[in-house]
Amino acid sequence: QVQLVESGGGLVQPGQSLRLSCVASGNILRIFTMAWYRQAPGKQRELVARISSGGSTNYADSVKGRFTISRDNAKNTVYLQMNSLEPEDTAVYYCNGALSLVAGGFGDYWGQGTQVTVSS
Repeated sequence: QVQLVESGGGLVQPGQSLRLSCVASGNILRIFTMAWYRQAPGKQRELVARISSGGSTNYADSVKGRFTISRDNAKNTVYLQMNSLEPEDTAVYYCNGALSLVAGGFGDYWGQGTQVTVSS
């Protein structure tokens, strides 16, 4: 069984920073792309940032220059450093990983989400 567990969410004021972490565990053979998505109340889930196994990244226009995605392959962990947070960044943030399993097969897995609230 595979689990993705996020941490690091919380309540911050505008302009402050947060760092999210997501650890993948289980019978994982290899992790390919990892990504962060978010879903605000009443809105669809949207891609925030994505990083390939080789380290190539891409970002939503709304977070470019403020957020940085990174990964530690040895720890099966992906991070999202969020700076200059704005109220519009308030959402549940979800970790996503495309990975292959030791037992065979390939899948797309999600974490349970972590709440980020930006408010004065």
